[in-house]
Amino acid sequence: MEQHETDAASVAPDGEATGTRPPRGARGSYAKGQAKRQEIVDAALVVFGRSGFHSGSLREIAKRVNLTPAGLMHHFSGKEELFTEVLRQRDARVQGAAGDVSEFTLLEQVRKVVAYNQTTRGLTSLYTVISAEATDSEHPAHDEFARRYAENATSTRDVLADAQRDGLIRADIDTAHAARLIAAVMDGLQQQWLLDESVDMTAAFDEFVRGYLLEPRG
Repeated sequence: MEQHETDAASVAPDGEATGTRPPRGARGSYAKGQAKRQEIVDAALVVFGRSGFHSGSLREIAKRVNLTPAGLMHHFSGKEELFTEVLRQRDARVQGAAGDVSEFTLLEQVRKVVAYNQTTRGLTSLYTVISAEATDSEHPAHDEFARRYAENATSTRDVLADAQRDGLIRADIDTAHAARLIAAVMDGLQQQWLLDESVDMTAAFDEFVRGYLLEPRG
């Protein structure tokens, strides 16, 4: 007996065949799998943020989400893949807090990142611990962090040059040095805040901007 193609393939809303129709309940199973995957990422953020990549164990992460290490491997192929996903989500959250950057918005957007970091201790701790670990050339994140610092310095320098041209910041600063200093101030404030939460990172960053980047009033 001939079988129609639509019996063997599901049809998407746009009319394109999507392959074998998923068994009943597959969508619910997928959603549960995605929820568990996110639960693992959230647990890994805590563990890596506290212990770093090398000392943060998959066993502890698995225990936090009621899985065995072998069960965790059903969701991530290994520690590096899990770590990469944690960093990706961290970057996405920070980008969401900052928004798009231009010469007219740079300082306010960086200020938003500083303020956001002060509300997310786990993410801030993760970045501080891992960026310090990544100075080791053998660390799995070494190349990634070297790349991101270099790219951030270049993009920030270019935006600062535009801001300087438009008269938004002082004309006598070296924009390449200023780009590195902004990152250094942010990193240093984060470390001090992690050691002492009474440190107001936003107020301190505002003072840096006022004293270093902006023309004196009057």
